[in-house]
Amino acid sequence: MARQPDGPPPPPTVQKLRLRYTKRGPLRFASHRDLARALERALRRAQVPMAFSAGFSPHPKISYMGAAPTGAASEAEYVEIGLAVRCDPEAVRVALDASLPPGIDVLECVEAAEGTGGLAERLDGTRWRVDLADVDPAELSAAVDQLLAAKVAMVAKRTKNGTKDVDVRAALVSASVAGEAGRAILHVVVRQVTPTVRPDDVLAALAAVADLHPPVPPRAVREAQGRLDGTGEVTDPLEPDREAGSRCQGEPQPV
Repeated sequence: MARQPDGPPPPPTVQKLRLRYTKRGPLRFASHRDLARALERALRRAQVPMAFSAGFSPHPKISYMGAAPTGAASEAEYVEIGLAVRCDPEAVRVALDASLPPGIDVLECVEAAEGTGGLAERLDGTRWRVDLADVDPAELSAAVDQLLAAKVAMVAKRTKNGTKDVDVRAALVSASVAGEAGRAILHVVVRQVTPTVRPDDVLAALAAVADLHPPVPPRAVREAQGRLDGTGEVTDPLEPDREAGSRCQGEPQPV
């Protein structure tokens, strides 16, 4: 018979909270693992009553969703946490935000509403802003037109299983250009596919299709991620939870 873990089982999850947070400034260079460690330390520091998994190595119930790549900033990172005690979501947001380093800012915390589906199911699109210094917006606009007109735009992408050819055009929902002379801003919406198409892949496709090669490394910011609507816009993934108007059963506890 297999040996059972000593001690009583961990308390069950009585509440799930969904949070949106940022990755700004120098922390855009932090890896996902570094950010996860920072968040877990902050949860302990803020004394958030986390629920834990069972087994010989219990760990806090935390689910990360579609983390932005290292080097990219983000205004729309999402995580779901399970609590062993019901808490006021806004109190959790304030306490956790105060315990995190500058650059990781908790913008919103809502209770997961029952019957609205999982959070990961609502993240099938991302909107990116890519700042390109020393690039003429007219040149970028012409390159974007060429990419949008292409039926296929294959680029070689490194994955954990080696290099794989990816069709960037198939994942590209929309692209537009803004800016002024000597500085261009590229806005793109991409579908969540496997492997993920990111801003550097879009720029690689622009190089392949239109021979565009920015002289200065670009700066990418994830502006939003969520479900794509019928017009190709990225919707707010927390809106179903707000609309459900989930109410705490029993008195929520302060953190």
